[in-house]
This record gives sequence, C-alpha cells and structure tokens, in this order.
Amino acid sequence: MARVYYEKDCDLGKLTGKKIAIIGYGSQGHAHAMNLRDSGCDVIVGLYKGGKSWPIAEKDGFTVMTVSEATKAADIIMILINDEKQADMYKSEMLPYLTEGKTIAFAHGFNIRYKQIVAPKGVDVFMAAPKGPGHTVRSQYVAGKGVPCLVAVEQDASGKCLDTALAYIAGIGGARAGVLETTMQQETETDLFGEQTVLCGGVVDLMQCGFEVLCEAGYDPVNAYFECIHEMKLIIDLVNRGGVAAMNYSISDTAEFGEYVSGPRVLPHEEIKANMRKVLQDIQDGTFAGRWIAENKNGRTFFNSRRDQLAKHPMEVIGKQLREQMLWTGDKEGGNLDDVSK
Repeated sequence: MARVYYEKDCDLGKLTGKKIAIIGYGSQGHAHAMNLRDSGCDVIVGLYKGGKSWPIAEKDGFTVMTVSEATKAADIIMILINDEKQADMYKSEMLPYLTEGKTIAFAHGFNIRYKQIVAPKGVDVFMAAPKGPGHTVRSQYVAGKGVPCLVAVEQDASGKCLDTALAYIAGIGGARAGVLETTMQQETETDLFGEQTVLCGGVVDLMQCGFEVLCEAGYDPVNAYFECIHEMKLIIDLVNRGGVAAMNYSISDTAEFGEYVSGPRVLPHEEIKANMRKVLQDIQDGTFAGRWIAENKNGRTFFNSRRDQLAKHPMEVIGKQLREQMLWTGDKEGGNLDDVSK
C-alpha cells in the first residue's frame, strides 16, 4: 500500500513567505485559489490578457496578471488550464521566467508523462491532484472537510519538494481527507485508463446501449432514461459511500440476483478485459497521447463531430427535456456547473 498523509504530516508553514500563482481560473483554478487564500497563503492568478476569467478573478478579490508576469512574480506556479493548452503556454509564457529555485505544479501528469513539458533542472516539480471536480474541492473546504488528493514529486531540485507539495495540498483542504503518494506516470496512466474504459467512455456507452435497446423494443424513452441513465448516480453514490456491498444492501434482492446472472452476459469479463488491455497499451506506449495531441493540432474534427453527434442523440434530447421539467435539477452541489469553466 502506498503511503497516505494527513494534516498532521503537512506543515502549512512551508508556504509562509512564498507567493503562489494559480494559472487558470476555471473549475479547479478558482477552487485552489480561494482555498489557499482562505488558508492564509499569498495567492495571485495568471491568465491570458483579455480572457473571460480575468474580470471574474478580479471580482473575487485576486490580483490578476498575465501568465508571464505571474510566473516571474511567484515562487510556486500551479498550472490549471486544459491539458491540450499547457505545453504551448508553458514554452512561450513560462519557461523564460522559470529561474532556479522556483516550483511548478500540476493537477494531472499528462504533459510531464508525455514530455510535452520538460522543466529546467533547478526547478522543483510536483503534482497535487484532487480526486474530485473543482466545485467539490471548494464546497468541501468551506464545509470544513476536504477532497482526497494524490501527491507526486517529479523533480526534487531543492530536496524539499515533497514538503512543499504536502503544504500546498493542506492549503487546498486535501489533507483533511487524505493524501495518497504516487508518481506522475502512475497517476496519468491510471487516470486516462479509468476515464476511457470505465468512468466516461465505458459508462456513457453502457448507458447509451441500454437506452437504445429499451427504446427499440418499444418502451417509453422517458422510462428508458430514468432506468438506464438518471438512476446511475443513485447507484454510484451508494458504491462511493460503502462499496459494492453497500449498493447490494440497499437494492432489492431481485436486483442483486440480476447483477450476478446478467452482468457477465452483458459484459463478459475476459473479452472486456482483453479490450481494456489494448486501451491500456495505447496509453502506456503514447499512442493515445499522440492521437490527442494531433487532434488538437488538426482542428479537432473528429472530437467536434462526435460531440455534435452525442448532443443530438435521443438520450441527450430526452434528458434535457426532463431536467427542465423536474425539481432535482436545482439541487447540484456547488451550484450550477456552468458557473465555472473547465
């Protein structure tokens, strides 16, 4: 088992006298900036001049600078813009100002793992990765709690990089829940694998197939949506609180029996695992990263076409109509998810 750190293992005082620049003010950026400030840290925000987040960060009381200015001014620079935008911004706006003794940090290891970003030798590099979206990082902090985090040290030029990383995570509230030590390679590869095979790719395809089968068999699309899509959150919440055993305790015995006899028919283990191994291989050898980097350089034609197709799928159309009519839509933790950008 990897080591887990808690508040008692973290010294927030390691950030005393250090200026922290948060690069980006979207979902994670606003949460990190606000939590660190509330923890007593000296925080500035670095953004593209004229970007839509600039006035929002200023309204929230932060000193906002260009990325270059923030990099020059800060001791610790946390990069929280989208993965696909980081490398170009780093090379043009940050690298010239990363002098010896500074620290750069990430919430995901993609650009380090696939060498899109290579730090100067005299600079510390760490990862502080909350295992939850930014609005949850903020709301849990305000509630006196925290979101579990991963910590990794990629380059320890100072000999004190782990202390800095743990102090940073304590500042955003993660040490209240627990901080799991890992590497940026492991975090990147497992994160991409989980997203593609289970959490996003796998779940979306599974829900879509279930919805389509019921509709094609003549069932009301509203019933199909509730059964195959809406109730997914209710089930996952049970698993999140107490594992599969908690889910099985809460559902009917009929549902649990169906889990045992029909789950393997829909998702035959060995066939699914064989396909998953191929996905993992693409992640490990850089095939997926290369494809995603090329996609962004070539206008995102595949990405955008698939996004458009999904928006027009009946399960999305029906779901939108239902959410506009039902009361549950006003009960989102942290408010409207559209309030902050990625």
